[in-house]
Amino acid sequence: MPRVCWIWWALVSVVVVGSASSRDPELSSPRVVFQTNYGDIEFGFFPSVAPQTVEHIYKLVRLGCYNTNHFFRVDKGFVAQVADVVGGRSAPMNEVQRLEAEKTVIGEFSDVKHVRGILSMGRYADPNSASSSFSILFGDAPHLDHQYAIFGKVTKGDETLRKLEQLPTRKEGIFVMPTERITILSSYYYDREMENCEKEKSVLKRRLTASVVEIERQRMKCFP
Repeated sequence: MPRVCWIWWALVSVVVVGSASSRDPELSSPRVVFQTNYGDIEFGFFPSVAPQTVEHIYKLVRLGCYNTNHFFRVDKGFVAQVADVVGGRSAPMNEVQRLEAEKTVIGEFSDVKHVRGILSMGRYADPNSASSSFSILFGDAPHLDHQYAIFGKVTKGDETLRKLEQLPTRKEGIFVMPTERITILSSYYYDREMENCEKEKSVLKRRLTASVVEIERQRMKCFP
């Protein structure tokens, strides 16, 4: 291959590879909804990026661990952070919930960028100390990249995030905290694939019913 053509091909390859790597990871089909006293926030997971983290958080959701928990930190332009469920809930935990909530997960750090809407695990100095607290990014935070485990992103509820950003806050040590409690009143989850299947089944059922009616109409017309 002539040298000019080789250079052109190399440049094209770099562009293609670069654009592919900058895409968001693929979201899995499950969705979680936090119903707060300021509106709903829906998010999905990146199991290809942080499989153990996703499994752990999704199990906490399914056990109802985030119900009555709260956002203890709201820093405009930076993050809204969900409290650790062990100490953040107003309702007591049962033994099964506590057993899962006290587990920690390894630091599944990745090349995914911390930008608005991203979900990122909180932790202590130990990179493998993440448990149930996580942040929702209000804006870009490149200094968090490769330091905190990203496991999903917000899929609906940006208007709720904007409300949270406008709430009055106070400074307490290194944290900017809301002056009133932002409660996760309840949470639920669903699967988009199952929901789509139910819709398709409903459409098919209506079509079959319509076909039966048409066949009967034709039968009555041709074979009275």
